[in-house]
Amino acid sequence: MKKFCAIVRETVRSLPAEIRQHLRNIVIDVEEEPSEEFLREAGFTEEEIAAGETLYGYFQPLEGVAAADMLEHPSRIIIFKRPLEEDFPDPDQLRIEIRKTVIHEIAHHFGWTDRDLERFDNNPDPFKEKGQNPEE
Repeated sequence: MKKFCAIVRETVRSLPAEIRQHLRNIVIDVEEEPSEEFLREAGFTEEEIAAGETLYGYFQPLEGVAAADMLEHPSRIIIFKRPLEEDFPDPDQLRIEIRKTVIHEIAHHFGWTDRDLERFDNNPDPFKEKGQNPEE
């Protein structure tokens, strides 16, 4: 858990200052995995839960706060450790996926939808610099 949390912290620290300044009122937690009740509340059907579908992360805005006021009020991001570790056993790929999940959930804080993030999520390594040799 300690190593996993360190990757989450490192990801947040690596963000540009212009973004980090808007994260002061966000709590970022790491939990082992979402409960079935949590998945139901997140909109999963019983069939999806039975099939093993789960979440890597979840953005919880402060309830009762208008979207325009979200940057002024605390919200919560939860990163789920077990689903990421199970789906990405390779340590290098796991690190990439943890970073992608943290950034994906932070993007929700700024109002981006899952549809807005499809290109980012579908990229196996969006952090590689263009022109970088994949063999390096």
